[in-house]
Amino acid sequence: MSSNVVDLEAFVALPDHARLLGLDLGTKTIGLALSDLERQIATPLETIKRVKFSLDAVALLKVADKYAVAGLVIGLPLNMDGTEGPRVQSTRAFVRNLVPLTSLPMVFWDERMSTLAVTRTLLDADASRAKRAAVVDKMAAAYILQGALDRLMRMEPDEPAQD
Repeated sequence: MSSNVVDLEAFVALPDHARLLGLDLGTKTIGLALSDLERQIATPLETIKRVKFSLDAVALLKVADKYAVAGLVIGLPLNMDGTEGPRVQSTRAFVRNLVPLTSLPMVFWDERMSTLAVTRTLLDADASRAKRAAVVDKMAAAYILQGALDRLMRMEPDEPAQD
């Protein structure tokens, strides 16, 4: 792809106190989640209604700019057996088209089970169907981003001991 589509290890070198933006790319919406400045907690942010790529990209990059995002974590909807189907191809095409529009580093993150896990949580919370529909995409983005943040925390070298 491109030099700004990287492995998660590259995110360890991002500047301190820079947020990450998680994306759950659906056919009708893009769920967004934002990390805190310490990159430990993912919070559902908003949902972008998809129109066409150019408008979707502008809306996405506007959010990234507003929150001074240092990188994008993009959910990769692999099949349950790990193979790539049409949804993965669509996600990769979106990223391929986004790459020339930004210098932000991007990483794919396996999103299998994210929507299912979020939907179960919402059902357990007795959320109505309308409420679930309104929040599931941004919550799935938070689930995706939290997975990447947890992995990043395990990758970072431990702080040196203070005397």
